[in-house]
Amino acid sequence: MQKVLSTVAERNGGEHEFLDAVREVAISLQPFFKEHQNMIRIFEQICEPERQVMFRVAWLDDDNCLQVNRGFRIQFNSAIGPYKGGIRYHPTVNASIIKMLGFEQIFKNALTTLPLGGAKGGADFNPKGRSDGEIQRFCQSFMTELVRHIAEDMDVPAGDIGVGSREIGYLFGQYRRLSGRFQGAITGKELPYGGSLCRPEATGYGVVMLTEEMLKDKNDDIKGKRCAVSGSGNVALHCARKLVKSGAIVLAISDSQGTLVEPEGFSHEQLLDIQNVKMDRKARLSECCKKTSKHFGDGQHPWKLDELGNIDLAFPCATQGELDEDEVDSLARKGCKAVVEGANMPTTAAGVARLHQHNILYVPGKMANAGGVAVSGLEMTQNRTMQAWTADEVYEKLKNIMRDIYTTAKKCAEQYSVDLNAGANIAAFLKVGEAVKAQGAV
Repeated sequence: MQKVLSTVAERNGGEHEFLDAVREVAISLQPFFKEHQNMIRIFEQICEPERQVMFRVAWLDDDNCLQVNRGFRIQFNSAIGPYKGGIRYHPTVNASIIKMLGFEQIFKNALTTLPLGGAKGGADFNPKGRSDGEIQRFCQSFMTELVRHIAEDMDVPAGDIGVGSREIGYLFGQYRRLSGRFQGAITGKELPYGGSLCRPEATGYGVVMLTEEMLKDKNDDIKGKRCAVSGSGNVALHCARKLVKSGAIVLAISDSQGTLVEPEGFSHEQLLDIQNVKMDRKARLSECCKKTSKHFGDGQHPWKLDELGNIDLAFPCATQGELDEDEVDSLARKGCKAVVEGANMPTTAAGVARLHQHNILYVPGKMANAGGVAVSGLEMTQNRTMQAWTADEVYEKLKNIMRDIYTTAKKCAEQYSVDLNAGANIAAFLKVGEAVKAQGAV
């Protein structure tokens, strides 16, 4: 394995985010590799993407000036199904981050029980502050290149950070325009043109569904649990709303400017107001202050704020690398029992190690936030069969998938005497690895 990791490092020099993700998975698979050494070479094969596409995205801003961004699509593994993974628009996007996310997507998708491969895409474009026309022109230029690499049975992208329903609409419109096909080669669409009920809330709701399953397994309940949520995008807001709906107390929610704290817990009406401010008006949480709530600026995360008091559950739902060892120490002092990741890899490697030291249960994003890609897979099924399931049907299927994810990861964790994170990695690798092995040198 050391030789494999050295080879991966040489091939991907300087791509620290990707290399950290590979190393984390490799370490967690060691108990499995001790019994199945022949699978180490299969792991090496999986670490090399099947295809990497990098392209120029040229577009005109509102002043008719040429702008140029860089776009990516990393098609990592299709052994168990067509490539599936979101598109991210953010100025920090680079090859390393997209490869890291695509690598993680392989294992997340395998856990859903659906036949989905792993991929990720995006561009170093910042949609904040851009007009609707600029975003439309950027999306159309992006899709003009991407269209030759995607199809409903080959690669089906979805949204991610910076790519919501508006962007998905523009991307899908350009796809349909260029390909002449309506078949669902993008998920996360709105209902009038092939979207699925429950898709917007699927990731956040899935986080809570899996948490409820985990607590049930421990003869506990989510009702009355004091919770903190970071982020205020789609995942964070729906996670918070589902928590309140399930009887939990949500004390904090945040954005890049700071954290909004409600000492008695946010009400359903308050969360709807926050959703209006953040999703519709694209404003800051500081504008949501009410008589009972207080905003803490300077980019402060919820985890260290003394004003929260004790908390039972932490839900990092903002972005990668937001929860480090110092903040984990703070969570431990607050009596936190579990960290459940709504974002992709929001806890640093050092933070994960510190969670184990404090005996805080760690539920990785590849398990907890798989609800989004799960319902995307259900959207693909509805598109192919020309059906539209009811909300109750989709919710029930999502709940069953999240239960299966927890059960499968726990079973592997117990079999190999590892934690839940390693159990999830082993379970996913078993599924993908056997498929890769069976298909040979491809």
